[in-house]
Amino acid sequence: QVQLVESGGGLVQAGGSLRLSCAASGLTFGTSAMGWHRQAPGKELELVAGISSGKTTYYADSVKGRFSISRDNAKNTVYLQMNSPKPEDTAIYYCAGSKYGWAVRANQYDYWGQGTQVTVSS
Repeated sequence: QVQLVESGGGLVQAGGSLRLSCAASGLTFGTSAMGWHRQAPGKELELVAGISSGKTTYYADSVKGRFSISRDNAKNTVYLQMNSPKPEDTAIYYCAGSKYGWAVRANQYDYWGQGTQVTVSS
């Protein structure tokens, strides 16, 4: 059974920083693409950042230059470093894993965490 457990969400001031973590179990982590998605109230689910099995990264235009995704295959953990967050980054953030090594759309992800709330105050 695949489990993805997010942590690190909370309240952060605009311009600050926050790091989200996602611990994975039950999947072949090293060969799985991993991604962070978010959903704000009234908005569609959005892929924020993805990282391939080979550590190639993908970012939504809205977060390029501010967010950074990384993975530690020894710890089966993927991270999202959020620098200079803005109020519009407020959302529930979901960690997701794919059966494939590269995934750039939400519907390419097969496994999902429960989500963690991130609130950015102005």
